[in-house]
Amino acid sequence: MVTATGVFSGDRLDVGTAVLLDAVPAPPETGELLDLGCGWGPIAATLALRSPAARVWAVDVNARALSLVERNAELLSISNITPALPERVPADVRFDAIWSNPPIRIGKPQLHALLETWIPRLAPGATAWLVVQKHLGADSLLRWLAERFAGYEVERADSRKTYRIIAITAPD
Repeated sequence: MVTATGVFSGDRLDVGTAVLLDAVPAPPETGELLDLGCGWGPIAATLALRSPAARVWAVDVNARALSLVERNAELLSISNITPALPERVPADVRFDAIWSNPPIRIGKPQLHALLETWIPRLAPGATAWLVVQKHLGADSLLRWLAERFAGYEVERADSRKTYRIIAITAPD
């Protein structure tokens, strides 16, 4: 896959992303899947290859990242990835899964706003999987998610190396 400077982990697969890809269960075979904060697209590519009948939305605010996602999809002969700026995703789309190594370093208020925008777009019973490094606030984020999304099931699904896998499942 092609990477570049100017995007998250532009020279290699980030350890947290590798942990996420290894730890979470298989994505749904069909439906709408979201890689939130896609960077150059390793999560989107994995979702697309594991679920070729699904549509994978690769969402990022960085146009360079979206260009890399397009190039990587072409290199891997993947046709079910839709790279998009956040505002280009139709408001009525509901996601059957969200996988994300969220941009923690944007700051807590911005991160909370990002998650408040996308988690409510989970389809009933669908799960968002987040990977967050423990020393970057994984446990406090878990507490905030549990408070903010009280009707959802929020749990620490796994802990590997210095990372937490957080699962947020929408009510049925």
